[in-house]
Amino acid sequence: MKTRHILATALLCIAACTIAAAQTKDEQAAMEKAWGEFMTPGSMHKLLAASEGEWNEEITLWMSPGAPPTTNTATCTNTMIMGGRYQQSIHKGTFDNMPFEGMSLWGYNNASKKFESSWIDNMGTGIMFMEGTWDEKSKTAVFKGKMTDPMTGKITMIREVFKFVDDDTQTLEMFDTKEGKEMKTMAIKFTRKK
Repeated sequence: MKTRHILATALLCIAACTIAAAQTKDEQAAMEKAWGEFMTPGSMHKLLAASEGEWNEEITLWMSPGAPPTTNTATCTNTMIMGGRYQQSIHKGTFDNMPFEGMSLWGYNNASKKFESSWIDNMGTGIMFMEGTWDEKSKTAVFKGKMTDPMTGKITMIREVFKFVDDDTQTLEMFDTKEGKEMKTMAIKFTRKK
């Protein structure tokens, strides 16, 4: 009786180990498939890659409601990095007689099916993070995110609308929401350098 009990227990252990090994192989295959899809650049990355190169920027800024806008010019260089997975954009110009430098990094997250971006510049010490969705019909990415308002120290909600007008023209509109009201704060027209 004792021998049969030991034999049955051993068989159960072998069966359990065999099932666990099979599950591990299936899980391993599923994990490899998911990571393979996550790491492989796709059509949205090709869209970003089409913007590689140098661009001129016409920038319009609205500092407060009712105030006249100011205008500036800058340049932008877009480079695909990390094997075509992300686009790094370096911006240079002058604002109020001060040299301006900015950098954005954005890409398309295959897992979340959304664009993700970050922005830094020499006019502050914060990093702005945004997440966006793509509308194929209008060729537009709409981003939402937040930044810290340096005047109040409070979080300000940001919305950006980035439109791919044609191969040589893009536009960006930026909106801030303060006290429950959305205000257009910036517009940029990008024109590819020839």
